[in-house]
Amino acid sequence: MATSPTQALPWTPPNTEDIEALPVGKWWDAISAPTPVADRALELLGDRSGAVIQDDTYGKTYWLIAVDTSTARSWRMRGVRILAELADEGTLLGVPPASWRAEHKTYWRIPLGPNRYLTDTHHLVLALRQALDDVLGPEPDGRQLCYRCELPTDEPVIVDIQHGASGAGRTIYACPTHARSYDRDAVTEAAARRRALERGRTR
Repeated sequence: MATSPTQALPWTPPNTEDIEALPVGKWWDAISAPTPVADRALELLGDRSGAVIQDDTYGKTYWLIAVDTSTARSWRMRGVRILAELADEGTLLGVPPASWRAEHKTYWRIPLGPNRYLTDTHHLVLALRQALDDVLGPEPDGRQLCYRCELPTDEPVIVDIQHGASGAGRTIYACPTHARSYDRDAVTEAAARRRALERGRTR
């Protein structure tokens, strides 16, 4: 179920006029993912997703989860972040009014409701792992250098595979921040779409 069994009615944002920075760890913790990954995860979750905030300014999407969910703290996934209260500092999440929808940059993509509040992390982790594989491809082994910032990243994303005349080629990696800005040509994009369709047919 998307709703916590101990929470008969959902919590609602106190500010009805504007976005408010609220502390995580008080009413809920949160999970963030890049919106393209979240799009696919939401398809996989279906009606098992709780309420969801989408921030189009920064390309992030957030699920609310139960406070101090120990399993979530152990996750390590590309571009996915756990927002929880830290021992030495607070963490804030910008929360829009409950009535805000897609006409705003930050809004409730899935509105709060009696059966739409916290998301079960067991279902969420499975959906996010599958979504990352579908959207970003299999996770590379080990650290890789980002083509853009030229720094090693523990969360490399394959953004291109370049083939040479001899058949040998090279794989181009990016950190999660720069993966979204990689400019691939039309042939590469078409190949990526074809691979995605082939993966879908074989599952």
